[in-house]
Amino acid sequence: MQPVRIGLKLSPQNTNPAELRAIWQVADQSGFDHLWTFDHFAAISDNPEDDVLEGWTLLGAMAEATSRVRIGCMVTGNTYRHPAVLAKMAVTVDHLSGGRLELGIGAAWAENEHEMLGLDFGTAGRRVEWLDEACQVMKLLFTEERATFEGARYALRAAIANPKPVQRPHPPFWIGGRGERKTLRVIAQHADVWNAPFGEPDEVARLSGILDAHCADVHRDPAEIRRSVQVRYAGDDDALLRSAAAFVERNVRDLIVIVSPGQAQAHAEAAAKLLPRLRELG
Repeated sequence: MQPVRIGLKLSPQNTNPAELRAIWQVADQSGFDHLWTFDHFAAISDNPEDDVLEGWTLLGAMAEATSRVRIGCMVTGNTYRHPAVLAKMAVTVDHLSGGRLELGIGAAWAENEHEMLGLDFGTAGRRVEWLDEACQVMKLLFTEERATFEGARYALRAAIANPKPVQRPHPPFWIGGRGERKTLRVIAQHADVWNAPFGEPDEVARLSGILDAHCADVHRDPAEIRRSVQVRYAGDDDALLRSAAAFVERNVRDLIVIVSPGQAQAHAEAAAKLLPRLRELG
């Protein structure tokens, strides 16, 4: 059975570099398996005018501020950048970190960000189709000497992308989403890890079964795709352990502990003390 891995996440809104760096050090020194930022241009708090820092710039800083923990963005909005640009950013972070990047990506959902920045939001179905193409584009750029691709959204013409990632053939793809017909099929095709958006354990288990069915359709072993969720922690040890246990019982093997600004360091340090008990759940 796959081991349970535990991540730590402080979203970069309503916080500051000092608090972020403190969390990164806790994650690196206390034994967390992975460490996460997020990808939004406007805050997703109650007030979209709240301060928010850019996620991929932070990943470059995280790469230099840590030495052991794996790092990623949970998750990148595909519509915000051309996938060739994202691929170049990902390779850069993979090199800066010595091969510790986890590549989180999703179809994107924050309509207000698209409206204010003039980005094409499309329909939900279109965004999933664009995500499918983006995954193909990035994997080609990560692995081919010259990459050629002709899709409805993206095109490459003998594109050069050097250097290649430290991790071969490429960093693991974490894909977030829950759409039963299209999104989970794209996840079946491209993901190394599925991140289930916030939901109850039974609902995550139900969606995981649908993902298994899509894997069968695309001739892929569902055991190749780890299942992950994000769990908020505000200092209640028992609540975190109960929630984690419920997900692990349903074959979730990556748990990302979210802490909030203000008390982030104290909560991260408290969660770190629970790491042995969390891993024992597996």
